[in-house]
Amino acid sequence: MRVDTRDALTGLVVESAIRVHRLLGPGLLESVYQSALEHELRIRRVPFRSGCELPVFYDGVELEQHFRLDFVIRDEIVVEIKSVQKLHPVHLAQLMTYLRLSGKTKGLLINFNVVRLVLGVRRLSL
Repeated sequence: MRVDTRDALTGLVVESAIRVHRLLGPGLLESVYQSALEHELRIRRVPFRSGCELPVFYDGVELEQHFRLDFVIRDEIVVEIKSVQKLHPVHLAQLMTYLRLSGKTKGLLINFNVVRLVLGVRRLSL
């Protein structure tokens, strides 16, 4: 795992999240930030899917339980949002698992429960 360098698309998603954070502030539920980020991405005409199911296969069999990805941006970037006091290694591991299972190589982990959003953004690349 390495920290991803900035590119135009991830930068646009982070800018959108920063705007959401500036208008709403920290301390709300993840679902509120998800709805607001959906709105902001639509305004900026960023192609995305939210709440998309990711099937899980074990030993060649598809399990009944699927993961639900917060966002997939332009079928390239998986975005996982949080509203927690502190990001923990398990949050990064969760995003890495989503990347591996989805076949994507770029991910953003965004924690909205921070004073300045840039402190809550982690970019990952496999």
